[in-house]
Amino acid sequence: MSVVFLEPKTEIQEKVKIKKEKIYDTIIIGGGPAGLTAGIYLGRARMKVLLIEKAMPGGQAVLTESIENYPGFAEGVSGPELMQQIEKQARRFGLTIGYGEVKKLKGEEKDKIKIVKTGEQEYKALTVIVASGTEAKKLGVPGEEELRGKGVSYCATCDAPFFSNQKVVVVGGGDTALEEALYLTKFAREVAIIHRRDRWRATRILQERVFSHPQINFIWDSVITEISGKDKVEGVFIKNVKTGEKKEIPCKGVFVFVGSLPNTNFLTGIVKLDEDGYILTDDQMKTSQEGIYACGDVRRKILRQVITACGEGATAAFAAEKYVEGLKGNPY
Repeated sequence: MSVVFLEPKTEIQEKVKIKKEKIYDTIIIGGGPAGLTAGIYLGRARMKVLLIEKAMPGGQAVLTESIENYPGFAEGVSGPELMQQIEKQARRFGLTIGYGEVKKLKGEEKDKIKIVKTGEQEYKALTVIVASGTEAKKLGVPGEEELRGKGVSYCATCDAPFFSNQKVVVVGGGDTALEEALYLTKFAREVAIIHRRDRWRATRILQERVFSHPQINFIWDSVITEISGKDKVEGVFIKNVKTGEKKEIPCKGVFVFVGSLPNTNFLTGIVKLDEDGYILTDDQMKTSQEGIYACGDVRRKILRQVITACGEGATAAFAAEKYVEGLKGNPY
């Protein structure tokens, strides 16, 4: 896939002619909160920056109905609204955003140039910031792949309206599962949350909300073994992990929130990853490869939130800026 560019909308500096840029100071891979924040900081530093996003700016945050814990919004803010403002801010400082999927990243030891490949095109930079985020983890049970988009979903914000007055199940026990279950109650008649343990991992305030909601019920200590249906979801088969009891639950939708997988396939052999594929960095967001930084959900850490992603994006950008200055010399 080739990268399609949008000209930067800026009040501060002239529009950049992409074809005339041979080597960028930094290429940012991923346009979520971390990548866009890095773009803001590097844009303000007057560096030549290209951000490559495979879908649309905003990352998973743009699929979140309400973000309540981002400072400065006493009543909360919708994910799309917050990310649109962050993108607008990044463009104001001259960030160029291109669209395409990064297939490979490599470095040339001789001149320290990093090469980012998207399909048949390649782009060069002195530094790279990886902010490629994560994607939803699958259950890996029969019927899941066959019925994806036919009742199986990984985004309640995207698909909830299709299940008006229907019964649906949510799989998971973390913040995302409970948040999405609450959102589904605006459309679905009944929401059953299936969790493999006997207690939630989610924050207490979310637990209080789901426990008190009349449309939500709970199925503890259970896992889905199969999703049934021919042309669309008709139900799920579950198994109690403690008693071994099996039964079928009729439903029209299955919403899966059992964790995430890092988007790091293009980094195999390039930087050090942990056993789950997350990027290992130091406190300056440096990876094991000189000139390559990582920030946001794609790196190993204990908290994956918009606010932590933004902070890491700022840190990665500052570290990349200083690295580039070391190579080129500070113009001031």
